[in-house]
Amino acid sequence: MTDTINKFSDLGISPNILKALEKLALEIPTPIQAKTIPAALSGQDIIGIAQTGTGKTLAFGIPMLQHLGKTVGIGLVIAPTRELALQVEDSLRKIGASLGVKTAALIGGEAIERQLVKLRRNPHVVVATPGRLIDHLKRRTFKLDKVEVLVLDEADMMLDLGFAPQIKEILTQTPSERQTMLFSATMPSAIVKIAANYMKLPVSIEVAPPGTTAAQIDQEIFIIKDEERLHHLQDILKQYDGSVLVFVRTKHGARALALKLRSLGHKATEIHSNLSLSQRRASLNNFKSKAARILVATDVAARGLDISGIELVVNYNLPDSSEDYVHRIGRTARAGQSGKAISFATAREQRDIQTIERLIKKSIKLTKFVPFIQDTLKSGPRRTMRKPFRKTYTRRYARR
Repeated sequence: MTDTINKFSDLGISPNILKALEKLALEIPTPIQAKTIPAALSGQDIIGIAQTGTGKTLAFGIPMLQHLGKTVGIGLVIAPTRELALQVEDSLRKIGASLGVKTAALIGGEAIERQLVKLRRNPHVVVATPGRLIDHLKRRTFKLDKVEVLVLDEADMMLDLGFAPQIKEILTQTPSERQTMLFSATMPSAIVKIAANYMKLPVSIEVAPPGTTAAQIDQEIFIIKDEERLHHLQDILKQYDGSVLVFVRTKHGARALALKLRSLGHKATEIHSNLSLSQRRASLNNFKSKAARILVATDVAARGLDISGIELVVNYNLPDSSEDYVHRIGRTARAGQSGKAISFATAREQRDIQTIERLIKKSIKLTKFVPFIQDTLKSGPRRTMRKPFRKTYTRRYARR
């Protein structure tokens, strides 16, 4: 059925929402939108499996807004990070503005008094991070008794970050007669358990298997000496003119590299968990507006950030998890564009490269500035890349 769908107008969307989409120059749905919207409009619970950058926000946002136009209830979206929550709220506000829809974002790092003002306006849609939502529930400044549509966005990342207790508490406090939509890049056992315990006969929709990377991304790995990372990065920056997103492993590394690049005359900014919310917003705005050509980031930017026109992604350090590799390079080659992803690896990280290649089911071009160390087990200590979805993620994310 979805093979014949070419426009949003084929999906059963109400005329007023179609008009709002038209004003935003949105006419053709992505695959996840084409498959999800009709089922969600019928009121079914949804489990959507799709990578970031596939258009999940509209996939759940359009049915939510259409449902709320017929009821006095509210919609609630739970997102793992402040940046993603703000992005989702911004997208829903743009579509809902002409419909009279009021939205509010409840996120950590922002003064709670400002959020109380938003809640007094009785928003139709609330987008929240788990921790801050629990804060409001404990303060009794927000209740979940009127939630009719609940969305868990990037559910696997929320579980990775250790938010399972908060998610369970939120689910138990919302009315049992609600529509629940869960979106995730993968389907670990913890999400299966959520579906079994808190969802009603959910429809499973999958548009790309885990590990799928955009065909338009040209991937390459440089095998280098550890101390030559900056040297190779500078060479790469000379070869590309567009926006560059550089991923590092720790927040301290992000700050140090951004400072070094600025001292070398580059327009670079940074984003990591040590920055305040206003600082993170400023960094993103500078990068989006091209005031800063380079954004140095930890994996806090690997998911959810929708920044168009990133020409190059550089993995200054390989990620701790092979799945994070997929999310990182997915920041380029979005919306049908082409992009380049270059990763730095040392001679001892051959097995980490193989783990990534097994996940994405393809070989990556290797440019060797130094040879691989053939017997890694006898050559001293090495870092071992985590396999996807081990359950000990809290310490890893604490460094970001």
